[in-house]
Amino acid sequence: VQLQASGGGLVQAGGSLRLSCAASGRTFSSYKMGWFRQAPGKERKFVAAIMWTGGMTNYAASVKGRFTISRDNAKNTVYLQMSNLKPEDTAVYYCAARRGDNNVYNLQYDYWGQGTQVTVSS
Repeated sequence: VQLQASGGGLVQAGGSLRLSCAASGRTFSSYKMGWFRQAPGKERKFVAAIMWTGGMTNYAASVKGRFTISRDNAKNTVYLQMSNLKPEDTAVYYCAARRGDNNVYNLQYDYWGQGTQVTVSS
């Protein structure tokens, strides 16, 4: 599967952005999907994950209550709605996929998108 992330940009603290990740392939609905982020000089970190059917999600503590992950299997797209953004949310955001694994707490992924930059100004 190939992943294409989009929707990043520059936003002021307290603002909102919605990231999208479009996936190729006809079996999108069988993939667990996730979002990760990497700030400059830091390692990549988990942000959120969603199971095949969208019935279960998992969030990093730092974004819980502010970010929402969702998916539209008919459009082969996963979304990350980000609200009340903070400067510390500034990072390159990556979407990821893993087939045949419905465990949203397992941070292993097999496919990665190219990343989209999110910059939050104070």
